[in-house]
Amino acid sequence: MAGLSSADLVVRFRRWLLWGLAVGVLLYLAGAIWAGIGEMGEELRRFTWWLAIPILLLTTANYGLRFLKWHFFLGRLSIRVPWRDNLLYFVAGLAMVISPGKAGEVLKPWLVRARTGANLATSIPALVAERLTDGIAMLILAGFGVATYAGDKVHYVVAPAVVVVLGLALLANRRASMWILSLLSCLPGLSRVGHKLEEMYVATRTCLAPGPLVLAIAISVVAWWAECVGYWLVFRGFGVAASLDLSTFLYAFATIAGGAMPGGLGVADGALGGGAWKLVPEITRAQALASALLIRIATLWYGVCLGALALFRLGSLLVGAGRPEPNH
Repeated sequence: MAGLSSADLVVRFRRWLLWGLAVGVLLYLAGAIWAGIGEMGEELRRFTWWLAIPILLLTTANYGLRFLKWHFFLGRLSIRVPWRDNLLYFVAGLAMVISPGKAGEVLKPWLVRARTGANLATSIPALVAERLTDGIAMLILAGFGVATYAGDKVHYVVAPAVVVVLGLALLANRRASMWILSLLSCLPGLSRVGHKLEEMYVATRTCLAPGPLVLAIAISVVAWWAECVGYWLVFRGFGVAASLDLSTFLYAFATIAGGAMPGGLGVADGALGGGAWKLVPEITRAQALASALLIRIATLWYGVCLGALALFRLGSLLVGAGRPEPNH
């Protein structure tokens, strides 16, 4: 994104937003037809709407805890950003979860570079550590209920968990990691950035040292469980007796399932609606789909809206992003 103006970035964001909205609208239109548009509309009319306040507060708590984690990782890398500026950067990054391949999430380290002059090779590992610990937290939350509620899908949790454990073990083994990096540096196109790869490795290792890793995972578990509680409240708003542990499993598992898609579009929504209809006692198809719609509005689209506001607020900074300040 180097040299990208605020106008260019806003245009890209609008394009990604329109794409995401189109997918979401088509998905829920198809679901509403499947469940019955009239029935779904009636369920939404009967929803206990005052519960939207605690649901949104729980999502806000999720964002607040994750911001503290992001700020902590930057501090581990000796990158000092005033917390008010960094909060704005973090919130702006929420808008980028709907970017293709989530590539737009690099916005946060890019803004940190613009503010402090820190190399991307040093700041990007903070983003990697932040997102990795989020993923580990969701695996933990889903893992508590997968054997109970979806025994035939245990591999969806176990397989990525094994990959994460092996990856962390490799990261902890400096000799093996440096050997792999040396091999990569011999590949065409990578020889010029070998030193950058080593710099990224050292920064990632700093963020994911045992102590910081455990702390960050604990923060992430609490943060994401807050949104699971929000999903449980959505069920309550429809008068559906879904237990908190089932709500936690459904939300965490759906988030993992949609992890490869921008914002989980399509996959997470389908997993929420289909999973609830299959596993929640006495729920109707209309209630299951309406519950998925409301929790996605209260989490994904709420964050995208906050991020869009922060992105517009950052316009003047983005114009000068190609001229970073020195890092004192």
